[in-house]
Parts: sequence; C-alpha cells; structure tokens
Amino acid sequence: MPLEKVKTLIIGGGQAGLAMSAHLRKRGRPHLVLERDRIAERWRTARWDSLVANGPAWHDRFPDLEFDDIPPGSFAHKDRIVRYFETFARQIEAPVRTGVEVVRLGPADAGFLAETRQGGTIEARNVVVATGPFQRPLLPGVIPAAAGLHQIHSSDYRNPGQLPEGAVLVVGAGSSGTQIADEILRAGRKVFLAIGPHDRPPIRYRGKDFCWWLGQLGKWNMKTPGPGTEHVTIAVSGAHGGRTVDFRELAARGMVLLGRTGGFADGILAIAPDLAENIARGDASYLSILDEADAFAEANGLDLPPEPGARQIPQNPACVTDPVLSLDLRSEGIGSVIWATGYALDHGWIALDAFDEKGRPDHLGGVSRKVPGLYFLGLPWLTRRASPFIWGVWHDAEGLAAHIATQPPAP
Repeated sequence: MPLEKVKTLIIGGGQAGLAMSAHLRKRGRPHLVLERDRIAERWRTARWDSLVANGPAWHDRFPDLEFDDIPPGSFAHKDRIVRYFETFARQIEAPVRTGVEVVRLGPADAGFLAETRQGGTIEARNVVVATGPFQRPLLPGVIPAAAGLHQIHSSDYRNPGQLPEGAVLVVGAGSSGTQIADEILRAGRKVFLAIGPHDRPPIRYRGKDFCWWLGQLGKWNMKTPGPGTEHVTIAVSGAHGGRTVDFRELAARGMVLLGRTGGFADGILAIAPDLAENIARGDASYLSILDEADAFAEANGLDLPPEPGARQIPQNPACVTDPVLSLDLRSEGIGSVIWATGYALDHGWIALDAFDEKGRPDHLGGVSRKVPGLYFLGLPWLTRRASPFIWGVWHDAEGLAAHIATQPPAP
C-alpha cells in the first residue's frame, strides 16, 4: 500500500477521539481518526448488558449534542450511548476509519509513522493518542486456575446467566463491582463483595444530582488527587433510576460484605480486617459532600429543600461488626469470581521516548513533554478530575486542538 500522509492523526474512535475530531474540525484543521473496531466499541462489547451511565443525561454528554429522547435526569443505557456517539460522528462528519488498528507508532522525518495491522502506513505531523484509560484489564492472579473456579474480569461479565451455578465472589466495590454484585444478588444468587477504600457520593441531595453538586463544589476541576487517594474508587450507580450506594442495604438483602482480599492457599482466601474502616471512610466521604453542599447552599442563598434524614447512617450489619477474615471458597459454594479490579494503560505499541520512569505518558495537560507533536487524551487526571469522562474529555480536547493550531507548519 502507498504511504498516506495526514496533518493530524487521532488514534481511537471513542469519546476522546470524537471530541478531538470535533474541535479540530471547528478550527478547520485536517485530520484522520483511526478506530481498530467500531465507534465506541468499549461501550458495545466490554460492558455488561444492563449497564447505564452513572451520570444523568443532561450531564454525561458533549455540549454540542443532547439526548433528545430520554429525560435529562435519567441515566442512558449503554446501547443509547453508542447511538449517541454514532449520531455525533455523523453530525460533525468525523473522518473516522473503522476496523484499522495501529500496531506501531514511531518517528518519521516529517513527524510520525503509524503502521497498521491491515498493512497501511500513515505519516502524520501530529498524533493524538485517544485510546482512553480502559486498555488492559487487571487480573491480580491471586487465585490460581488450578482452583477450578470460573474467573473473569468485570469487562467480560455480561449477565448472571453466563455464570456457572453457585455463589459468586465479586472483588472490587467501585461503580462496576457494586452494580454487578447487586445485579447478581437480584437474580437470586448468593454474593460476596470485597470492598476496599472508596468514596460514596449521594446520587441526589436537596433536589440536585451528584454531578451538579460536584460541579458547584469545584470537585470536577480538582487538578490532582488528594494524598493517598490515587487508587480510591467511586461507589455510585445510575442503575434502577439512580440510587445512592448503600452497602448496608445490600447486606440487609443477603449480600456478604468482605474486606480486601489477600493471599490464597489450600482453598482459603485471606480477607483483610479493614471492612469497617472502608465502610466508615465511604460514610465520611458521603457526609462531607452533604456538609459542603449545605454550606454552599447557605452561602449562596439557594432555595433548595433541606434533607435532614439524609444524614442518618444505619447501624453496621453483622458481616461488618464480626467480619469474615478467611473465606473457604468450596464450603461457601463459590463457583465464580468476578474481578472488578480496574485497568492498566497499554502503550507498548508506541515506539517513542514519551514516557516517564514508571512507563506513564510524560505530558503536561496532554501535550508530550518529550516528543513535539505527540498528544494524549482521555487519561485520568490529564488536566483535572473530569478528564476521563465524556464532558471532561471535551474540555481537554479543546485545549489540545488550540495547541495544535498554534504549532508552526512542518519544514
């Protein structure tokens, strides 16, 4: 195939790639988007069947396109989100080429050379890596395959019917783990949920949803995570119309809550004695949002109905006050383990000196510090807390498009 040349190449056709395309188009900058599968593929095939967005439709979108067929305060199903991105791509006439995977990105005299699995080679003056944060599922490998359990990452979970008979252990109580565990419990299965440190915002408070409050309180614009919070998950759920996550309520319905998982030997999984501490931390996170919201409402004279009952924290159930510290998987009838343990970045296909000593992109606001013309988009904390979310990536893409527009032409 002949060498193809473009000004700016965007790698990834999800929310980050489409946001980048929109802003380059507004500035009249020629570009090409390569997507290895289909637009918004992660929403199609790396999520469970019943997944809905955790933020309401008025908020979880780009400013240039609304959800026109669902209430603004509702939570869009994943299939509706896929259609949203497909519609947006058509609206902006995004130059997306699907089914093309970049397997190597290296240097070239005029910038960069992208080699594709399909045999094509593209030369670009600028490259935006918009492959997002959900690249390589993390499987801790604590329980060996020889244990004979059905073990999957949350990205491979679809519905309770795919799981073999028996109880289910879900490890990780962020948004994904909590919602998956709840769904399996509702299907009539016995569920164990391992809970680590987490934040637990109220889904609604005083007539406003948590996305509105986090915006008003400046939480989305935080520049860096607080000390010790880099690996703290967010327990929030848009399922069933949007509900504040309450682990005690799950326990009341029969779910067994556990602390963080430890080592495994002779069929026994060690459990850390930190469950009560983790639950208390989530409560503190929840109450701190209420405190800040009340103070903000008073300081700004907002006429929002008070909710004194929202501060009532129920008593801990027995599984918290007398926690399980070792779990005999066989005697408990556990046949499946779902690891809701997050993802790692995978930039092994980038043959450029663009990373720090830990292998992370070395950038300032998405602009590579080491390689002129290279950009990253859609990563956590790229410029602020909101960066990996739909509305946040739009903001970051605008900044990168402005930077690209100011660069001198290639010699």
